[in-house]
Amino acid sequence: MDLKEAIEKRHSVRQYDDKKIEGEVEKNLRAEIAQCREESGLKIHLCLNDENAWGGGILGKLSSFKNVKNYIAIVGEKTEDLDEKIGYYGEKIVLKATQLGLNTCWAASGYKKSKVCVQKEDNEKLFVIAIGYGINDGTPRKTKPIEKLGNVNHDSPQWFVDGLKAVQLAPTARNQQKFKFNLSENLVEAKALWGFFTKIDLGIAKYHFEIGADSKEWAWKT
Repeated sequence: MDLKEAIEKRHSVRQYDDKKIEGEVEKNLRAEIAQCREESGLKIHLCLNDENAWGGGILGKLSSFKNVKNYIAIVGEKTEDLDEKIGYYGEKIVLKATQLGLNTCWAASGYKKSKVCVQKEDNEKLFVIAIGYGINDGTPRKTKPIEKLGNVNHDSPQWFVDGLKAVQLAPTARNQQKFKFNLSENLVEAKALWGFFTKIDLGIAKYHFEIGADSKEWAWKT
């Protein structure tokens, strides 16, 4: 499947079976992680067959994660653009995982940070993505109409409309979708609104927009 198909197929999955990530799937996933690590400068690690960080205690009881044995740990130095970078490159890995037949879920909670396979320094931030073979492929969730996600109208170019349709399917914390994409001539400005993890959500959404727009007729406004 191509990336647009992966966007359509991918849904958050919190419950997994015991099938191991191995062979060509593991090899291709690690290659994608290595590329994202090189491009971003982030510390990105694939942690396999590790149950220490998940389940048990109050976190295990409150979360709906079950049988999580594999996850991606992303660590970066705290900077103004860190959250957006985590979202962007994390979603690149998530969609590659979808192409490889794996399921995923961005995890803001449900795990013990002290038990994650990658430790962070005081000036760093950690974020985790659960990954594996889900007991199902998840279900679609409600999304905002594209008119609430960007300044689209009947004169908008098709690539902008297609970009916003891909943004509709971007996973966000608490299904907030608190971002806005505005087009001026051929420049697209993407802004995070107020809320929890909105800058990570924005990075995820920007990667979706790039896939959906799939055009050389525009550029990000800087």
